[in-house]
Amino acid sequence: MFFSSQKIGRWKTENVPVWGALNRVLAEDLIAEEDLPRFDRSAVDGYAVKAEDTFGASQFKPKTLKLTSTSEVKKGEAKQVWTGNPLPKGSDAVLMLENVKLVGNSEIEVWAAVTPGENVSKRGEDVAKGEVAVKAGTRLKPHHLALISALGKSELMVFEKPKVAILATGNELVEAGEKLLKDQIYETNRVMLASLCHEVGAEPLDLGIAKDDVKEISEKLKQGLKKADVIITTGGASVGASDLVPTVINKFGKPGIIVHGVAMRPAMPTALAIVDGKPVIVLSGNPVAAFFGFEVFARPLILKMLGIENEARPVVVAKLTRRTSTALGRKTFVRVRVFRRNGEFYAEPISSRGSGIISTLTKANGYVVVPENREGLEEGETVQVHLFDKLEVLSENV
Repeated sequence: MFFSSQKIGRWKTENVPVWGALNRVLAEDLIAEEDLPRFDRSAVDGYAVKAEDTFGASQFKPKTLKLTSTSEVKKGEAKQVWTGNPLPKGSDAVLMLENVKLVGNSEIEVWAAVTPGENVSKRGEDVAKGEVAVKAGTRLKPHHLALISALGKSELMVFEKPKVAILATGNELVEAGEKLLKDQIYETNRVMLASLCHEVGAEPLDLGIAKDDVKEISEKLKQGLKKADVIITTGGASVGASDLVPTVINKFGKPGIIVHGVAMRPAMPTALAIVDGKPVIVLSGNPVAAFFGFEVFARPLILKMLGIENEARPVVVAKLTRRTSTALGRKTFVRVRVFRRNGEFYAEPISSRGSGIISTLTKANGYVVVPENREGLEEGETVQVHLFDKLEVLSENV
């Protein structure tokens, strides 16, 4: 990590209502202030009883118990309860309604025995007082919020969403919807990178498009540094005459660019910098390279800022459907289409040529990382696929 872990550890927090906390990251351990449940309670609709009064009962040899309306169940008695009701004093089990027949208004026939504790949620069974109910660094999902609400919490302390300013550079770039002139293309990376920021829990800020001009790029970066916690640029990352972003960044002062060029494919021109104590990630203008540059550098940085130690993409083990070639000395990210057929997972390599071909991402649902010391992978080889989209299931026996 090229950003100070100490600084990240002091990331800003804010209080939010539980209703608005979905997918936010909890900033402190949530300690249960009381037992949950707060009392022994019925887990079903039925009758609270002393379990020993039901021993030996069956449909062929039912037992009879008297109904009571008092707050205590004595020997030979039963009291009707509903799911969630406190267990009456003296009772230690609950008969389910389907195992009971009401006889008149004062008795029940018991058709099945219960053991002590059966159909009862014990006090503190869910969470005990003083226990950590949800750990800091948890990305809050619906089930977490349900538990938190059950503990009576209406507000939570979460990490603020890091603000990520995104700038695209290039004379050839035009906003979608505008008229294209000769040699111009529509800019695509900002919306992709902003979506990746949203996906991981950051707040993207759009800096727009800058021409290949030192002054214009510099002004845009100044705006980003004022507003954001992280800057991501795309385009102008290589070493050509029009690749000005690293040069502009170094004019802001030291340390500036600390890494330029990474032994990975795609995204080799990626640069990493620090300006005014803020991380700057300089990505290639090619969409596929920008995607993997974000995946390798921006995604783990943002997760670290959010207090999440590990939130890896889902991994599935699959067999490669054909050989794929890679170059020695570079870690290669091979796009693949994973599918399941006849109970087996297979990974079909998508053409890795051309990091500007966006459809290689839309046709894929995951990627395989080939280490620097391998010249490709063989057909039938078992690989680990990192999924970024849903699995495909083909018809059986195809």
